[in-house]
Amino acid sequence: MTVVPAMVAFLAGALVSLATSWLLVSRLERVGERLGLSEALLGIVAAMAADAPEVTAAVSAMATHEQRLGAGVVLGSNVFNLAALLGLAAVVAGRIRLHRKVVLLGGAVAMCVAAVCLAVVLGVLPPAVACLLGLGVVTLYACALGMSARSLARLGLPRRWVTWLRAAVTEEEAELESAIRPQPGRWPDAAIAAAALIVVVIASVTMERAAAALGNRFAVPEIVVGGLVLAAVTSLPNAVAAVYLAARGRGAATLSTALNSNTLNVVIGLFIPAAVIGLGRPSGQTILTAVWYTGLSAVILAFAYRDRGIWRVVGILVIAAYGVFAGSVLGLAYAGPQAVHGTIVAGLIVAVVFAVWLAMGPRPDSGNKEPGPARGSLLAGWPVRRLWILGLAISFIVAAIDAALGNRVVLIGLLAAGPCCVLLTGRWIPTALTGVWVIGLAAALGIPDGIWGTAIHFTWLSAVAAVALASTVAATVIQGRRTRSGLPG
Repeated sequence: MTVVPAMVAFLAGALVSLATSWLLVSRLERVGERLGLSEALLGIVAAMAADAPEVTAAVSAMATHEQRLGAGVVLGSNVFNLAALLGLAAVVAGRIRLHRKVVLLGGAVAMCVAAVCLAVVLGVLPPAVACLLGLGVVTLYACALGMSARSLARLGLPRRWVTWLRAAVTEEEAELESAIRPQPGRWPDAAIAAAALIVVVIASVTMERAAAALGNRFAVPEIVVGGLVLAAVTSLPNAVAAVYLAARGRGAATLSTALNSNTLNVVIGLFIPAAVIGLGRPSGQTILTAVWYTGLSAVILAFAYRDRGIWRVVGILVIAAYGVFAGSVLGLAYAGPQAVHGTIVAGLIVAVVFAVWLAMGPRPDSGNKEPGPARGSLLAGWPVRRLWILGLAISFIVAAIDAALGNRVVLIGLLAAGPCCVLLTGRWIPTALTGVWVIGLAAALGIPDGIWGTAIHFTWLSAVAAVALASTVAATVIQGRRTRSGLPG
């Protein structure tokens, strides 16, 4: 395929695919309404239909044994979704208001799938196992959204769990009802949806093949074509919808659109084809994209829970982080191993910025009226925020020294000092976040230490993870006892 026909095919495929996906979404919503689906399940149906372009493009690439391109479309699209659907929406709306139960329910599902995704990209988990786990998580989530309280109680779940689940689903559906609210469909709607799906598939495959041809013609790496170009183009409809919902004050609907889209992208567009076709050997570029997707998801959910929403300043930070991600992808794609250290440093700087912003505490006008434990730490005169910043700083300094020394010395084990220090706050959330932070550092330091993927690396990684988990459990117990006892900080 020559340049001009490829460019025409790419533009035509993109326009047709994106335009028809809106028709597909609207008709499937009507069919779901006719079938009696709840608003939350209609949201999943809408997200699945809106994801048709990126999922089809990813499957098309993997079917032609371009696994790096296919994985890049899915993972890059998810990172773009976080920046555009949540970051840009927060900037435009000023604030995306959220209920904490909605954040916890959707966030738990999103982080489970993201963690499985990272494991399969690293080569730790076989694609078939990841596919089963992903489908299991989505199925359980759909059941929680669609089943009544009586049906959930029949499964033997504790009454407190059932009450909490139904409250979270009700809060989400209260906004989705006004955000979606389709009219009941008829048989022509089902026919139109089927025809639109066929058109979307054909147009998306055409777009992906043209993009691959142009990438080969101009020597553009697959991860750039998939993780940046196709990822952004195929996600534009979701971004526009999210900004519209956020501007109307529909925070739960905005968050649901972003998280459901990312979850279905990974399960349908990555896990299923990888289980059938294979994912190939782990590559640094794909791992980089998966780490950014997982880490940025965790950070956004942490801010959303703490502040009961996402403020404009957080949205700006998320968009800036996406810029760093895009630069890192370009650096690795064109500079190769020479850019590894710069990529790691850039990622660590972004992580430190987010960690410090989290450690600064919630905004005074975040509306946090829920009762909680005392704000003091276990050390007299040491605020929680100071101990948290100290733990993060210690682990960052250790990581910086280890990376600077290269393979001459391995200091990964000293990262465990971070969560041990934050344990003194007596708070499980900062301790758990610090644990995730040091585990990520331990994984990344395998590259400059020259032990990436070896038994020694996994041993150090397991040791740091064990300390992080033990510290989090201990902090949970301490916080629970202090709350029950009503002890001052």
